[in-house]
Amino acid sequence: MITNFDLFRWKKAGMINLGVNKLLKFFHKYDRKISLRQMGQVAQVKSIPNFIEQYKNQDVKKLRIDYKKFFSFSILDDLYPERLREIYNPPVLIFYQGNIDLLKNPKLAFVGSRLAGQSGIKAVQKIITELNQSFTIVSGLAKGIDTASHLSAIKTKTPTIAVIGTGLDIFYPLENRKIQEYLAKNQLVLSEYSLGEKPLKYHFPERNRIIAGLSRGVVVVEAKLRSGSLITCERALEEGRDIFAIPGNIADGTSDGCNHLIQQGAKLVYQAQDILEEYLYN
Repeated sequence: MITNFDLFRWKKAGMINLGVNKLLKFFHKYDRKISLRQMGQVAQVKSIPNFIEQYKNQDVKKLRIDYKKFFSFSILDDLYPERLREIYNPPVLIFYQGNIDLLKNPKLAFVGSRLAGQSGIKAVQKIITELNQSFTIVSGLAKGIDTASHLSAIKTKTPTIAVIGTGLDIFYPLENRKIQEYLAKNQLVLSEYSLGEKPLKYHFPERNRIIAGLSRGVVVVEAKLRSGSLITCERALEEGRDIFAIPGNIADGTSDGCNHLIQQGAKLVYQAQDILEEYLYN
């Protein structure tokens, strides 16, 4: 029987998330034991000898201590969100702090610029207030729109989930430490990264797929044409999520991404009712 700790060990030995998903599909189909070399072949690891060597040399006792530092759940568990399970390359193992029951709620993601202006922040505050706790707010705890989304949710007593691109013991950006600690105690913080993992550049597109995957729809605020927010929207569209965009100033370029999304068919939003009416009969 495969355990969540097995998933953790495979990843620590160098197997990427997509490889673990391939391996799990193999075991689901064939239900038989295979060698480490065969596991590496099925998972298509870059170097099978490296994978075998790293796996065999693991300090299992220390790994187990690190693994148990935070609560976790996996794609093998019943509580794993179905919306997230259906995306391409779903995270196989997620660590968390806080109220795991928030995963059961209908969720709406908010994404946008890290260099948000006052107009974008006020727009977030307005929409989340008007939503009147109809959704749990999901965002990435980055500077700007993400932070404004979490703070607006806290202020309006709306549940909120932060999906971060580091281990749960890392605070990034550092100035959001108090917010992260508050969310970890009173809301929910999620990460597919284990103890001590730093904010590497490629972690954030990976994090964005989780934000989009958890949510019914994504609200985009103050996004430029070339931005991580639009990448999140691309992932969301691929998975059949709704895209809502708040229009912005055409003169300074800070909302060109939002305006472009509206041109491409995203729903223009200037009040929460524009979002709520999409789900009124769902």
